[in-house]
Amino acid sequence: MPKLKTHKGAKARIHITGTGKLMRRKRMSSHLRRKKPKKVTRKYADKLLVDHSDVKRFKRLLPYG
Repeated sequence: MPKLKTHKGAKARIHITGTGKLMRRKRMSSHLRRKKPKKVTRKYADKLLVDHSDVKRFKRLLPYG
């Protein structure tokens, strides 16, 4: 069985915690940021858990994570 390749786009966007959970950043964080309320821009610093329906798909893209 050959080695599996890591999907570089997923690697850049998804962070795997020590317990194996997948974390992601919020979208719309960089474009037209001055217009958005400060409350909203503060929320962009938080990381969120990947939805449980997408975990299997991302695990396949990140085989050695």
